[in-house]
Amino acid sequence: MNREVDSEMDDELRSEYDFYQLTGGVRGKYVERYRKGTNLVLLEPDVAQAFPTQDDVNNALRLLMQIAHRHPVNKLSDQDV
Repeated sequence: MNREVDSEMDDELRSEYDFYQLTGGVRGKYVERYRKGTNLVLLEPDVAQAFPTQDDVNNALRLLMQIAHRHPVNKLSDQDV
């Protein structure tokens, strides 16, 4: 993202930083490692209000998993429909 700097005083980078001398950078070098260790889920506002912390969300989902394990859903076959 290129943007014009109104004056030299607005530029926060110091003059001694020469990014043209930096070499060897690889775009996306750690993206796979990041994806393996990250599971980001965006909650709708009403759900986020009911479960404001990650512990609240995890506990609710664990409870749901326990209930689902105890009471498996009967799947309808094509003949039942």
